[in-house]
Amino acid sequence: MTDAPHPASDPDTLTADVAGHRLEVIVDGDQRLDRILALLNGAIRSIDIIMYIFEHDDAGTRVLDAMTAAAERGVQVRAVIDSFGSSDISDSIFAPLRAAGGSVTFFSRHWRSSYLVRNHQKLLLIDEAVAVTGGFNIAAPYLSARGGNCWFDLGVVVRGPSVARMIAWFEEIHDYTVNNDGKLLMLRRLIREWPVEAGPVTWLVGGPTQRLSPWARAVRTDLTGARQLDMAMAYFSPGQGMLRRLGRVARHGRARFIMAAKSDNAATIGASRLLFGYLLRKGAQIWEYRPCKLHMKLIVIDDVVYVGTANFDMRSLFVNVEVMLRVADAGFAEQMRGFIAAQQDDCDDITPAAHKARAGWLTRLRWTLAWFVVGVADYTVSRRLNFGLGETDPDAEV
Repeated sequence: MTDAPHPASDPDTLTADVAGHRLEVIVDGDQRLDRILALLNGAIRSIDIIMYIFEHDDAGTRVLDAMTAAAERGVQVRAVIDSFGSSDISDSIFAPLRAAGGSVTFFSRHWRSSYLVRNHQKLLLIDEAVAVTGGFNIAAPYLSARGGNCWFDLGVVVRGPSVARMIAWFEEIHDYTVNNDGKLLMLRRLIREWPVEAGPVTWLVGGPTQRLSPWARAVRTDLTGARQLDMAMAYFSPGQGMLRRLGRVARHGRARFIMAAKSDNAATIGASRLLFGYLLRKGAQIWEYRPCKLHMKLIVIDDVVYVGTANFDMRSLFVNVEVMLRVADAGFAEQMRGFIAAQQDDCDDITPAAHKARAGWLTRLRWTLAWFVVGVADYTVSRRLNFGLGETDPDAEV
């Protein structure tokens, strides 16, 4: 298998070698698309993909064409796509892929009690040797150069022994979706029983387990006694327990947050801003990213980095099926901490005075309503409820 090289000097690609793993963090969306296409075009045995949103736009068409071409040359191609996140597309677009021997299965295909448990993962596996994850979906705003209508996100390419865990994870999710879709108790057991392994490079999953997801429990453990916290987060609305842990780091160490100032879902902005006052009183520093819509899910706690698909909100902490890569390495943590710091020039500094000036009683009421709504409703639903909050792009895609 071959794919396009990305030199270490590329400012939009951060690289690290950790415990026998090669990690590449690709910042710009157009480079992510090029990288994905190179991997698909170079695949010789297998392509497995899990995706929340798969759009039939220019980027989605190019990815689907590459998957179809791979199937035509004998590569095993399997896709699991969330039916709610990708509700705007027609199943017929996958007919050529299926005709070539590929398979496409939709997660949570029918309305039932488990319907709003979303498969929010984004995972691409190539030849059982390469894993790609991050917050990005297969849609043009996530896979194009940064601009006013893009989603600013990250993609992580992983090579190394831990990729085998994601191969096994895909098999579990694929088998569940094909044979037991909608059986919530089975999904809970799958998440609950999935082994949480120790090591410098580990994969953590989450889902509807009636308590904090496994990935969130790992974050909670790492926050205990932490001295440095850096977070760039699209959607931020944790519960009180996790919020207090963040506040303790801010009070006894240093905590910096970059949050979204723009979204297609103003309710998520309001839900985040409701919690800013508490964090600011504890001494946290908060910025809001302005150039375009922030979509990344990146946490750095001391010498540990978390990056993947999970937001720091109630749905990702407790409900949605998620995957997060945990890397315990001081050098990589310093790189990613520097990356977060470098975004501050493109942000508004949310000082205590600035936050107080905009937090009138009516605005706080709207923030509170937004927090409750995004805690229980899928974003595809809650984005229709603006509450008069934040900045949205009427032409934005989910």
